[in-house]
Amino acid sequence: MSSLSSGARHGVLFVCATPIGNLQDVTLRVLDTLRQVDLIAAEDTRVALKLLNRFGIRKPLISYHQHSSPRRTRYLLERLRAGASIALVCNAGTPGVSDPGVPLVREALKAGVQVVPVPGPSAVTAALSVSGMDGQRFLFLGFLPRNRKERQALLEQVRAVPFTLVLYESPHRLRATLHDLWTILGDRTVTLCRELTKVHEEIALTTLSALHKRFENEEPVGEFTLVIEGAVPSSPPVRDEDVDAFLHQLLAQGWSVRDAAKETARRFSIPRAVAYRRALQLQR
Repeated sequence: MSSLSSGARHGVLFVCATPIGNLQDVTLRVLDTLRQVDLIAAEDTRVALKLLNRFGIRKPLISYHQHSSPRRTRYLLERLRAGASIALVCNAGTPGVSDPGVPLVREALKAGVQVVPVPGPSAVTAALSVSGMDGQRFLFLGFLPRNRKERQALLEQVRAVPFTLVLYESPHRLRATLHDLWTILGDRTVTLCRELTKVHEEIALTTLSALHKRFENEEPVGEFTLVIEGAVPSSPPVRDEDVDAFLHQLLAQGWSVRDAAKETARRFSIPRAVAYRRALQLQR
């Protein structure tokens, strides 16, 4: 952990990941940091207080969320410049990852203030780890736009992306989102992660069509993370002229119609009967 010495020219901003449901998932380093800082900037001080009380931590709290004014950012930056150490926390997970915190982190970096990540729980990585999907390359979409046209436009942009897609959704918007996902992306495999690390946690490998059908008749409850398979690259269509040119070359070399058709079918991944018919036509 970076030094919290008051002798430093500037203070330190610690970006702390907090549990996404189960308070026991908090890391020892986060607890140590929260005990030592001068101030905790929290998305919701009431939520942060539950974590602090659970582990007997008493520190000053100040609210800092997506609707905080630039004045609040300037105040926190002034405290950092004066040598204070501040822990930035959100309600669940990692600040800045589909959660508040970006303006303060950016301004601190621009001002030359040391910014230290204190990693821990994240719904993105937790969902990926249990999804059964390829996590080597993935695209995190956060919460999709509330506006239907904007949401559909974003999905059109990522429809052909071959990487695994990860997104968050709230229960009251889940049905509309599933409808757009199914309509635009097609019936892909999806892993439903609901209430991760909480009492009613659910993880299910299914399809977008099945999920859409399920929640037409079932009221969505809880917070959702969806992990969706990426687009499968499609092969370019086979052109007749390319097939004919290849067949003509083989026949000119003395290949039999049967053997030329077999080799052409293998080369272009087309039915052997189709290649055979085209070879006969070329011989006439």
